[in-house]
Amino acid sequence: MRILYIATSFPEQTKGATIYTDLAEALHESGHEITVAVSEQSKNNVNTEINKERGFDVLRIVTGNYYDVGFIEKGITTFKIPILMRKGVRKYLGKKKFDVILFESPPVTNFGLVSWAKKQFRCPAYLMLKDIFPQNAVDLGIIKNNGLLSKYFTAKEKKLYQISDYIGCMSSGNKQYIIKNNLWLNSDKVEIFPNTKKLTEDFNCKGFPMREKYSIPRETCVFLFGGNMGRPQYIDLLCRVVKECKNEENVYFLFVGRGTDRYKLENIIDENNIKNALVIENLPRSEYEQITKECNVGLIILDPRFTIPNYPSRILSYMEYAKPVLAATDKVTDIKELIQVANCGDWVCSEDTEAFLSKIREMAVSHELIIKGINGRKYIEDNFTVNRSVELLEKHFNR
Repeated sequence: MRILYIATSFPEQTKGATIYTDLAEALHESGHEITVAVSEQSKNNVNTEINKERGFDVLRIVTGNYYDVGFIEKGITTFKIPILMRKGVRKYLGKKKFDVILFESPPVTNFGLVSWAKKQFRCPAYLMLKDIFPQNAVDLGIIKNNGLLSKYFTAKEKKLYQISDYIGCMSSGNKQYIIKNNLWLNSDKVEIFPNTKKLTEDFNCKGFPMREKYSIPRETCVFLFGGNMGRPQYIDLLCRVVKECKNEENVYFLFVGRGTDRYKLENIIDENNIKNALVIENLPRSEYEQITKECNVGLIILDPRFTIPNYPSRILSYMEYAKPVLAATDKVTDIKELIQVANCGDWVCSEDTEAFLSKIREMAVSHELIIKGINGRKYIEDNFTVNRSVELLEKHFNR
């Protein structure tokens, strides 16, 4: 296959890996010709340029800042992305031939870009649906239900689904939601395309250098929250729990990542002189992998107001490194079913703070953490390796 992958995020190899870079690398290693066109933040790159990365062409098109910025700047960038991306793709890739266009959502405003690319290169498009927008923003009160913005983005969402030849959903719950709430949509083109990962073979902890570096007690049960800390992640719950557990010697909270609500945790920790919690803005890939090995439990938190079945990809990293999972989410996500089937942790509703606290205290002294962690590792090996994604795409387009 000759694949044009239109991406919203694609870190350079020295800056880490994601489920998207894993997929692109796996497609390349399977003998497919892949070209990535990615919108690049102004604060990272000054000029648009194309270079070889990870063995294939990556076109980085400067469009504006999208991550770790306010809603106004993020909104402006969202509107600029398809216009500047089209200009960049036409200039650098206009004469190439492709068999399929691979892209993800959000943002829903990319429908125009993909529609143009389909005509330009005369090939079908596969949507990897990673977030259901604008309903997620409506759920959180960011956008008013049935307001002008909601109606505008809903119209864009419909067009996005219309121009997609196939729609890959992260889970069964996602697929059912899309079909149920878009009755006009041909359900035959909607399928499950789960988040997958290229797995490391070295997932066992052989030492504690990161605990020593950050003065984290060796014998304490460390609860790790890695990734974005924004509105969807319901940081208010974490703030309450951190404050409640400040005097518990066998519990330690470690937060690694960025996001608009990260400051809430930093303020709570500082104002209450909390010694058993730490926020780290970012870590090199090797250090994050090491600190994941040294932690005991992986946390997944989602706002209880969600009516869409979110499916956070961060669970894959916890399962990859054989860490049991403690999830506090809304009731509609089917990630709780995954945890139950894999027997790799526990779940509570995120509106029940006391239940979450109880699970933290229970897991902090549990003798089954290692067993549940191993269960998770085995489940990801059997179900979520990146080769599964490659095979799903090949089924449709490899001729």
